[in-house]
Amino acid sequence: MSTTEQRGPVKAAITVSLDGYVTGPDDREGQGLGIGGERLHYWVMGGPWTYETEREPGAGMTEADRAYFDALLEGTSAGLCGRGMYDSAGAWGGRNPFGGTMVVLTHRTADQPDPSTGFLMVNGFEEALAAARRAAGDSGVAIGGGADIIRQALTAGVVDELGITTAPVVLGRGKRLFEGFDRDINLKILSVYHSPYAVHVRYAVVR
Repeated sequence: MSTTEQRGPVKAAITVSLDGYVTGPDDREGQGLGIGGERLHYWVMGGPWTYETEREPGAGMTEADRAYFDALLEGTSAGLCGRGMYDSAGAWGGRNPFGGTMVVLTHRTADQPDPSTGFLMVNGFEEALAAARRAAGDSGVAIGGGADIIRQALTAGVVDELGITTAPVVLGRGKRLFEGFDRDINLKILSVYHSPYAVHVRYAVVR
């Protein structure tokens, strides 16, 4: 199935620092957001947390953060993420925590876990998006990180909605969201939410 076939919406979202980084330096398994990068996801955790503390993503979200999160996922039933995000998150403990199917874009498809985990390894962006759309049926697809897969989706022209969360922190180093990106894209602001931990903006991609 072509990625240009219209079904449910494709929604991409990611969190950045004020200076445009999606991770701090040295992001890896067990330290998925890099050194200092956990501050990017205070909004997800409901406040300060560390890589060593027990945590349940989403459990303590503020009302505004939850409203953004729910609006972003509304109408979606499958996800797509990059292998870097999957690995750095430790495969979320071995089971997709978001429900439905999470397609993981990777050339190492031999690492495919049991389907009961909710993960599907697919090589190639177009093939991965097609697999996510099949899994979603008439619903939409939510694309998470990392930065590279967001850039690929925008370059392919398949993103209907882009969610950018800006955390009130300057990281100075790490991985930039739009590193090397040279496309000219117009966006329309759909809604803005803010909490003590982040400013969230939902954009429609203008075609």
